[in-house]
Amino acid sequence: MGSKTVIMNPALINSRPEAENFAPARHATLGIQSDTAFSEASKRLCGRDVCSISDVTVQEMAAIMELAHAVKANPEDFRHALDARQMVMFFEKASLRTRLTFETAINTLGGNAIFVDQTQSPLGERESLADMAHNIERWMSIMVLRTYAHETITEIAACSKIPVINALSDLEHPCQAIADFFTLEERFGSAAGLRFTYVGDGNNVCHSLMLTAAQLGAHCTVATPKGFAPKLDIIHKAMEIAETTGGSITLTHDPVKAVTGADAVYTDVCTSMGFEHEATKRAPIFKPYQVNEGLMAQAQTDAVFMHCLPAHRNAEVTDAVLDGPQSAVFDQAENRMHAQKALLLMLLGGAKRTTHSRNRGIQTRKRN
Repeated sequence: MGSKTVIMNPALINSRPEAENFAPARHATLGIQSDTAFSEASKRLCGRDVCSISDVTVQEMAAIMELAHAVKANPEDFRHALDARQMVMFFEKASLRTRLTFETAINTLGGNAIFVDQTQSPLGERESLADMAHNIERWMSIMVLRTYAHETITEIAACSKIPVINALSDLEHPCQAIADFFTLEERFGSAAGLRFTYVGDGNNVCHSLMLTAAQLGAHCTVATPKGFAPKLDIIHKAMEIAETTGGSITLTHDPVKAVTGADAVYTDVCTSMGFEHEATKRAPIFKPYQVNEGLMAQAQTDAVFMHCLPAHRNAEVTDAVLDGPQSAVFDQAENRMHAQKALLLMLLGGAKRTTHSRNRGIQTRKRN
């Protein structure tokens, strides 16, 4: 496999010999420090599209996270925040968690969800994406898209006057990543300084996780087989963000080195939707990257295992890990709903800071 490691954020690592031993500095810009800062972030997000994690600033991500904690802790405070708002979902790909959590999210905020199954008819086939967008903006408040081509989402967003959310494309899965780091904040108190490791295919989920880790000041290590690394432009963008937040991006082909000392270990299927024809070819390539008990033993004793689901049991992860005490996979699934509630509230102008809002003051994590 080789063990070449590339660490992205040279400004922060010149003084340290090993990625595993790095203790980050405190970065005050990560937290929402005042009502004014939260209000300003909310105003900027209102009416915006979220096609990529990079569409959101560091301060805006912090505001979304704070709101997600508040929504989960006190859902009754937001029960009518989106009364009479209409959300339409167009899905070219099958879904369990994404569809149900989005529908539940807006329904419990007072709005309504309409689902359009596009699994047999790709968007843009029956009529142009621009014509579709101009129709929908007359009736709906927000649009949620789950597509193959990322360009489908960006083109509709460019043509539409209402907010558009990427609920998965071949490039990114931003809603998943927001929920995942929300889950890590619940477990560890802060993502700043967290050692987060992704093992497997450098796919759409990996891309959004890297960008979110960078925004929240985490140290993200990605271990992939040769030829399956994340896209270079995503790496560069994550590196650019990490340089402002105290995080770092590390790339390697060695899964053991990547997992050693990790606080969170994440994997995804080796063959994403749309690449099923490559499954047989990929299986032996990814076998050394399986997350099993032996690999998890290299992480911290309180490390969590994460997976966006659905999982191919005993392929990229063993049953013992997926069903084991370190697994947070069903917390992640639950938190999709809370994170997406926060996102809907922000984009539709229903966000507010309540007396129950969680204090997201940044605390640097320390390890022996």
